[in-house]
Amino acid sequence: MNYNRRKFFQYAGAAAAGAILLPHWACKSDGTKADTSTAAADSTATTTATPPSLAMYGCQLYTLRDVLPADPKGVVTQLAGYGYKQVESYEGDKGMFWGMTNTEFKKLMDDLGMTIVSSHCDTKKDFEKKAAQAAEIGMKYLIAPWVGPQKKMDDWKKIAAEFNRLGGICQKAGIRFAYHNHGYSFQAQEGVVPQDFLMENTDPALVDYEMDIYWVVTGGADPIAYLQKYPNRFRLCHVKDRLKNAPAEEQEASCDLGTGGIDFPKILKVAQDNGMQYYIVEQERYDNSTPLKSAEADAAYLSKLVFS
Repeated sequence: MNYNRRKFFQYAGAAAAGAILLPHWACKSDGTKADTSTAAADSTATTTATPPSLAMYGCQLYTLRDVLPADPKGVVTQLAGYGYKQVESYEGDKGMFWGMTNTEFKKLMDDLGMTIVSSHCDTKKDFEKKAAQAAEIGMKYLIAPWVGPQKKMDDWKKIAAEFNRLGGICQKAGIRFAYHNHGYSFQAQEGVVPQDFLMENTDPALVDYEMDIYWVVTGGADPIAYLQKYPNRFRLCHVKDRLKNAPAEEQEASCDLGTGGIDFPKILKVAQDNGMQYYIVEQERYDNSTPLKSAEADAAYLSKLVFS
């Protein structure tokens, strides 16, 4: 049976439910705009100086899951029109390349001036083949999007070993492997936080991480603390906002970027300073909107974002 990412997210709400307190750092401390004085940097600054904003950003195609299957080419073309230069795919019923071959999908990306950076996929089926297909078209990553809550730490040990194995397959193919977190990995088990265990028991030469900032916050953890504790391990991130007034136990509370309570100007600056390479929009809830309208609004927000 083809991997269906939507089913995984249906489970996520129940898995991470509980009295999760959203800490103070999840919200902006005041209503003022970020200081943009550093934007007028001396013209003699070197190219290694930290820029004040994002050079480019991508969109996780799951954001468009309600409209993408009917017209993949048309939907991706609209994303390009919104200013996205990168996409991250996921493995739906039509595969990672949406009914096209890998090279056909790459040609579509090339024609639109976009690149496919990565894809979420079913790591349990034809993984070596997927790694070879990804490498052939210059993709950077294959990503495990979900492992689910585990009953005991011994289960997490097996997962860490499996991640190292998958990372070895990707390394051999010439790409990278990463894991995308949910809130459950920040809930301590047997006195250990699974996310920390994974990061400390996977080989940095083989395994990277995609930080879903929304799920870090929803899981009750501090994204800035994780970025600083594990520099150069989080290479991709999902830029996904959380409704300001959502109850702590509410799992599905994403919203248009800039309308929620996550301080992206601050977090993304720290991310960039600690090795982040890819910034990917993802949204799963569309109050008074549509997936395409929200994707457009998210791109507009990121195009104007200035680090604080």
